[in-house]
This record gives sequence, structure tokens and C-alpha cells, in this order.
Amino acid sequence: MGFLSNRVERSEIKAGDHIYTYRAVFAYSHHGIYVGGNKVVHFTHFRSDGESETSWNINTPSESYDEMTKIPLSCSKYPDCGFRQPKSGVVLSCLDCFLRDGALYAFEYAVNPTVFIAKVRGGTCTTATSDDPDTVIHRAMYLLQTGFGNYDVFQNNCEDFALYCKTGILTVDKLGIGRSGQASSVIGAPLAALLSSPLKLLIPSPVGIATVTAGMYCMSRYATDIGVRTDVVKVAVEDLAVNLSWMDGLKEAFESNEASSSNNNKVKKSS
Repeated sequence: MGFLSNRVERSEIKAGDHIYTYRAVFAYSHHGIYVGGNKVVHFTHFRSDGESETSWNINTPSESYDEMTKIPLSCSKYPDCGFRQPKSGVVLSCLDCFLRDGALYAFEYAVNPTVFIAKVRGGTCTTATSDDPDTVIHRAMYLLQTGFGNYDVFQNNCEDFALYCKTGILTVDKLGIGRSGQASSVIGAPLAALLSSPLKLLIPSPVGIATVTAGMYCMSRYATDIGVRTDVVKVAVEDLAVNLSWMDGLKEAFESNEASSSNNNKVKKSS
């Protein structure tokens, strides 16, 4: 895994790693947690009861795939591949079905801000630190049984799931987006272009405008990274899974943490 690419070989990944692969000619990436034994736990929209569960092979018809992530619903090599609870978007797949002939990439954690900004494409790294592998695997396997709420492209997607499993961090959503770097990129690019438009009157050079726009885009991505955001709270997976409407109580937990921090600061100042 190098500076320009996070691509890795299968022999390089370990249980508890956050991995991803690209879909639709690099248009977007699909993320999951490698739990060992050639298995990946990942998050997608749940299929309807009427969809096919035909075993996958090279000639499998499209209706036996998860249409959003193109993951086979089952395969003949691993009997438990495709396992998920009813109406849950969290699924266990073998690595082959997860990749579906795509390349394997490893998501990076605890990168410094310079590296984060230099990696122009979102959804490849974060400045946040990962918890230990056992904790990561515990979260992923726990959510395989309990679910992770409803899938949302911008606020609760596969990358959000993997980021939560790795860090235990959730956002209170003051910024209108979840933890996903891909979602930040989609929103950040047009926002940067919009904000830089008035500068065309001050900076006549196309190169100058492009430089300013790129800078705004990178900074907007950095500002929404969970490693630097302030509207985040750490939630134990057992508390998260008790009620699938966990987002309803998330703001209360965040406000409680902020109040506690504020009181501690007042005590320090008075002493």
C-alpha cells in the first residue's frame, strides 16, 4: 500500500481491517470489515422478500444480486455467504463475492492532515484512530445480528458502517452528512465550485481558479472528516443495537458529553 494507492494483496489484510473495492469503473467504492476466515461483514440496503436467492456462478442472472452493491446473495463455495437477518442491511459475504473480481484496497486510519488532503479522492482514509481488531470484529459481528438501521447514501452507507466498526464514532449530523468520505466528496466538489465562482472576477487565470477550487474541495473534505469533527460521540455497539432508532437519542448523548466537558473546563479554570 503506497501514497498514491491503497491497493493491497489478500495476503496483506488481517482480521479487523477496513477494506473496500471499486464498482462501476471506479465510480464508487463498497466498504466492509474483514473478520478473518475469508469473510467480510458489510452494509447495504436489504433486499425484499420476493428477490431471488439463487446460488451465484458466472452465469447468475441479475436478480440474484444485491442490486446496489452487486454482491451475490449466496455462493456455492461458502454455505454462510450471504447470511443476513431478515430486513437487515448487514450481510456476511466471502471475500470473493465481496470483491466480485475487483481489486482489494485497505482503508487507512490515523493519517496526518497533509496526507489526508493530498489524497484527493474521498473514502480512502481518515485522521481518526482505529480501535483494536478484537473490538472492531465484535462490533461487526454484533451488528450482523442486530442491524445498522436504514441504508442512506449520504448519511448511513457502507463506509459509515465500516467507520463505526473501526472507531465506535457516530455523528450528530450537524453538517447534514454522515461519516463517509465518499459522501463528503460528492457534496464538497460542487460546493467548492460554487464558492469559487465569484473569484472569477478577481482571478482571471483559469489555472488560478482551478487551484482555488481544488483547495476549497480538499478543505471541505478535511472539515467533514470524523477525526476533526466536533459533532461526534462514541457509542458502544450494545447501546447502539438496543434500539434501531438510535439516532433519536444520539443528540442527547452528544449534548450530555458537551455539558460534562464544559463543567470540567469550569472546574479547571476555578482551581
